[in-house]
Amino acid sequence: MPFHTDLHQHYVQACQNLGQPENPSIAHVLQEADTNDKISWTEGMTLKIAGKNHLVPVQKVTDDDLQVLTSVLCNTLLVTGLDLRYNALTDAGAKHIATILQENYTLKHLNLMLNDIGTSGAELIARALHSNKTLVYLRMTGNKIGNKGGMFFASMLQINSTLEKLDLGDCDVGTQCLIATAIALNHNKSVKAINLNRPLLYSQEEETTVHLALMLKNKSPLVELHLCKHEMKNFGVERLCEALYENSSLRYLDLGCNKITRDGAKFLGELLKRNQTLAILDLQANRIEDDGAIYLSEALASTNRTLQALSVVSNNITGKGLVALSGAMKINMALSYIYIWGNKFDEPTCTAFSELIHSGRLSSDCTDVEPYEVDGHFHLAELSHGLQKHYYWTPSMGGDNKGANASLAIVAVSEYM
Repeated sequence: MPFHTDLHQHYVQACQNLGQPENPSIAHVLQEADTNDKISWTEGMTLKIAGKNHLVPVQKVTDDDLQVLTSVLCNTLLVTGLDLRYNALTDAGAKHIATILQENYTLKHLNLMLNDIGTSGAELIARALHSNKTLVYLRMTGNKIGNKGGMFFASMLQINSTLEKLDLGDCDVGTQCLIATAIALNHNKSVKAINLNRPLLYSQEEETTVHLALMLKNKSPLVELHLCKHEMKNFGVERLCEALYENSSLRYLDLGCNKITRDGAKFLGELLKRNQTLAILDLQANRIEDDGAIYLSEALASTNRTLQALSVVSNNITGKGLVALSGAMKINMALSYIYIWGNKFDEPTCTAFSELIHSGRLSSDCTDVEPYEVDGHFHLAELSHGLQKHYYWTPSMGGDNKGANASLAIVAVSEYM
C-alpha cells in the first residue's frame, strides 16, 4: 500500500545533530522519495545518489555526507537499494557503509562503483557481510581495493550465504584473490553472478583460469561469469570448455579482451555442440579470425539451439567468416543477437547482413550494424548496441551506459531474479 515518507525531514535533523551542512544532491533525492506515491512496504525504494549526471551538475557525496545519510538509513525499513556510484567515498566512508550493512535490515542492492575505497575499506565492507542477511547485489567496480582487499571478499564468500551478485571488476585484484575466490565458490551456493574483469596478473601460466575451470566443473550454481582482460589464451579456454561440458548452470560467459585465437574458438565450437545451457557468449576483442568464426558457425548451424547471443566484435574476421555466421543464423532460429562491428566488412558481408535485417530474421535492436545503400551497393553502419554496454543482472539502479538491449536481461537472470 502506498504511503508518504519523511526521509528528508530526518536528514535535515541528522545534519543539525551532527553539525554537517546538507548535501543538495542527497536532499533532492530524499525530497523526491518523500513525494513518490508509488512507494510501498512490500517493494521499498532505491535511492539513486550517483555523483555523475549528464544533464545537471551534482555535488558528490563525501565521507561526512555519508555519515549523516547513514543515521537516516539505519532508522528506515523503506530503502532496499542504494546507488552511490561516481562519488568521493574513501575508506572512511566504507566504515559508514559497514554500519548500514550491519544495522539496516532491508537493503538488497548496493552500488559503490568508481569511488575511492581501498584495501581497509574493502575489509570493513566484507566483514560486515559476514553477518548481513539481506544484501543480494554488491558492485565495487573501479575501487582499487587491490589483491589484499579482494582476499577479504574471497573470505566473505566462505561465510555469507545471501549475496547473489558480486562485481569486483577493475578493482586491481590479483592471482591470489582469484584463486581464493574460485575455491570459495566451490562451496558457496548463493552467488549466481560474478564479475572478475581486469585483474592484475603477472604470470603467463593461466593458473587462475585453471582454478576457475575447476570451480565450474564442480557443479557451480553460477549463471553469469565475466573474465574480461585476463590475458587468457587457448590453453585457458580449453580448460574452461572441458569444465563446461559437465556444467548445466552457466548461461552467460564473458571472455572479451583476451588472447583467444582460432584454436580457442575451435574449443568453443565443440563446447557449443555439447553444452545445452550457455545462452550468451561474448568474445569481443580477441583474434579468432575467419577460421574461428567458421568453427562457431558450424556448431550453431548443426547442433546448438541454446545460444541466443554472440559477440565477435573486433576479432579480425573478414567476409568469409562473417558470411558463415550469417548463414548459421538462417538455419539456427534460437540465435537472436549478434554483434560483429570492428571486423573487415566486404560486399558479401554487407549484403548477407542486410538480407538478415531486411527479411526480419535479425532485428535492428539485436545487432550493432545497420544497412544502408549507396549506388546499388549495401554498406553497414555502426549502432551503439553491444553486450558490454550493460550487465544484464544489474538491477534498475544499475549500469551507467546507454543503448543496451535490456530485453536480453531475461536470458541471463530469469532463473534466479
